[in-house]
Amino acid sequence: MANETAANDPKRAPYGGITLTNPDRVFYPSIGLTKADLAAYDARVAPAMLPFVARRPISLVRCPSGLGGPRFFQRHASKGMSDAIKQVAVPASETVRPYLYIEDADGLFALTQIGTLEIHDWGVSIDRLDQPDRLVFDLDPDEGLRFGVLREAARHVKDVLAELGLTSFLRATGGKGVHVVAPLAPKAGWPAVKDFSRAVADSLVRQAPDRYTANPLKRSRTGKIFIDYLRNSRGNSAICNYSPRAKPGAPVAVPLRWRELAQLESGAPYTVKTLPTRLSRLKGDPWEGFFAERQTITPQARRAIGLD
Repeated sequence: MANETAANDPKRAPYGGITLTNPDRVFYPSIGLTKADLAAYDARVAPAMLPFVARRPISLVRCPSGLGGPRFFQRHASKGMSDAIKQVAVPASETVRPYLYIEDADGLFALTQIGTLEIHDWGVSIDRLDQPDRLVFDLDPDEGLRFGVLREAARHVKDVLAELGLTSFLRATGGKGVHVVAPLAPKAGWPAVKDFSRAVADSLVRQAPDRYTANPLKRSRTGKIFIDYLRNSRGNSAICNYSPRAKPGAPVAVPLRWRELAQLESGAPYTVKTLPTRLSRLKGDPWEGFFAERQTITPQARRAIGLD
């Protein structure tokens, strides 16, 4: 009965088990994209997106009034959230408050209902909170760099990881840069994974100091690519596959095949409006094999990067 009522009320619309209030609220003014449009996008991408985000701690960028209004970052529950947005306690974290996660498409709809325009996930599942299952290297270029330099850098990171025995995957972030992501069997703890990722970043800087920096200070990034290894720290997060971004035009983070890198002209090749067409044309998963990888940071890899 509740969904029937919502269906007949222009200020309410049902999506799965979630009722959107104010479905015509414009979230992206430059393209007129509404809350209902974003929920329809959720429904389309859920089968591809959920394997990468379900049952993982998440952090949100919320813009309840759309891009023209206030925005804030959220990691914990607030009053009025749907039961489809779950909570998990994280032992030994900086707060006793539980963190957020979702399990299904209703979770995505519930996030859209509260004006979530970005979903970032931790590098762990809620079942193995202290054992990361992926490495993320965020390649963040200085504004003045040609995108071709970033393409070369992504290949370089891929090759360095391959030399260390790690298969990696490519993601356009929906922003300026790209991520190189290596899945891991959840065995090592956060300190070991962070130390390894920092050693990789430092190695890249030593190899090409004029191209890279691992220093997060803005003044260190001029004319360079910041290799952000801090995504691999406990409690930090990275944009999820298929998440929209809180940027004009509604760009999205999208997993790509490595062979697509050659034609990539920006870190934001797809939007909420164009990504569904890509999905309908894809033959196979661009990250095929991601979940089958059981690779680890081996003692040999640690020695090769100078840790042991």
